Amino acid sequence: MGCALVVKNSIQQHIMAKKSLKFKMFLFSFIIVFFSILTSGAMMIHNISGAFEKEFGSRAIAIARTVSQMTDIQDSVGTEEGFEVIQPIAERIRLATDVDYIVVFDMEGVRYSHPSESKIGTVFEEAENNAAMSQHEYISKAIGVQGHSIRAFVPIMNSAATEQVGVINVGILSPTWFHLLSYYHTDLIISLFWGLLVGIIGAIILANHIKKQTLNLEPYQIARIVQERSAIMQAMDVGILATDAKGKITFINRIARQYTHFFEKNGTLQEIFHNTWLAEKKIEKHENYRPLLLFDQMYLVRTFPILIQDKNAGYLIMITNRQEAHTLAEELTGIKTLVDTLRAQHHEFLNRLHSIAGLIQLERNEDALSLIIDEITDEEDVIQRLRDKILIYSIQGLLLGKHSRAKELGVHLTLDEDSYFLDFMTGFSSGDIVTIIGNLIDNAMEACLTKETRDVNILIQGDQHFLYIEVQDSGKGIEGEPEKIFEYGFTTKKQNGHGIGLALVKQIVESNKGSIQIVSEVNVGTTITVTAGVMK
Repeated sequence: MGCALVVKNSIQQHIMAKKSLKFKMFLFSFIIVFFSILTSGAMMIHNISGAFEKEFGSRAIAIARTVSQMTDIQDSVGTEEGFEVIQPIAERIRLATDVDYIVVFDMEGVRYSHPSESKIGTVFEEAENNAAMSQHEYISKAIGVQGHSIRAFVPIMNSAATEQVGVINVGILSPTWFHLLSYYHTDLIISLFWGLLVGIIGAIILANHIKKQTLNLEPYQIARIVQERSAIMQAMDVGILATDAKGKITFINRIARQYTHFFEKNGTLQEIFHNTWLAEKKIEKHENYRPLLLFDQMYLVRTFPILIQDKNAGYLIMITNRQEAHTLAEELTGIKTLVDTLRAQHHEFLNRLHSIAGLIQLERNEDALSLIIDEITDEEDVIQRLRDKILIYSIQGLLLGKHSRAKELGVHLTLDEDSYFLDFMTGFSSGDIVTIIGNLIDNAMEACLTKETRDVNILIQGDQHFLYIEVQDSGKGIEGEPEKIFEYGFTTKKQNGHGIGLALVKQIVESNKGSIQIVSEVNVGTTITVTAGVMK
């Protein structure tokens, strides 16, 4: 039962959340106006009832005083003739004044008049403790056979006003709430109708005005947009801050808190970026990647003034870690691959020069000359092979650099005899091909470093319509699911900064409607094949 009730309440809340603003305001206005009018009606009935009671009390005590001063009443109370004298007088006055009853009783409580003649001569039950028996007059409420009544008690003195001989009780029935509602129900219905009409019209006008201010969005839509935007900003890997026009922080995501070491709920630009240009300078225009030093770390900052209807509403600040940005840029553009290639060539040439210089110092000139000729011949063979098969200079330079890097690592890198590269396939840029080939060769060579046999073979074929790249190594292979190496961040290396290259390769290939396959066997090797387009 408890679970069912929770589910029911949840469904009701969900349905209510989807109702339009106009419907909600109509419903709330109806409820508020309805209960307001009911409350006002109840207060009105209560006040009318009180006014009636006050008026009836004044009227009853005035009649009782008048009757108590009548000589026939004063002289007849307490006598045997009183029953015949007082009853006709009391009834005549009751009918003339339109009261409900006039009761006269003596000091023993014996009634001498009553609307019901059967009660004449009986004793009034409240006479013994009645204050009027002590020459006091008062007004009270009572519930009798006929209903609620307002009663006035006035003492009756003898004609000489020296002794109290009895009490006169005048009663008027007061109207009940039901009778008052029956009498005033038309006024209440009219008030309710006009009140609801005015409330509904006001609710519609107010709802339309609010919807214009909120771009015609419903409250639940606004709440969802705010939550979505906040989640998006928190998920970004860039520090984001937003401020109002006075520089007070209105939003800061988790990355920005890490960069600025600011974890308070509220703050200002001056508090967060004190002693920096961002705290001293007023943001007036968009600025691209200005350096900012925080806690001995260099960041790149972009600033944007936030304008709403051409008025300054605050500022947006985006913070990027400069080192991370540079690393990512190198991976994306292939610069890292080319730099590594040049470094490998430089290192290899230094080793060769050192060897030649050592042979000359040892006066082994013939050995030095032989080494020079061997190196030149080997280098010329590699360069000539690349010139014959690869017509694109950036690819020639990349493969030449990788050849030097392979020699440095002790890896035997060979270019397949069937290789050729005439032109870039439509959709691929020079940087894309450099990134693909560079990352595939680097991963193949690193996979071979733990093996005694270190062979990497590459087959490249491509023109404007077709691209085929196959890199095969004799490395340690990949355990489990080989396709995981193309996932962003996946790496088997302990150093940071890896897990990007092959993911980037896959993105480049698939964005050009190509495909990439991998076949791997543990301790045998891995083959990665990239294909795109159709060979003509």
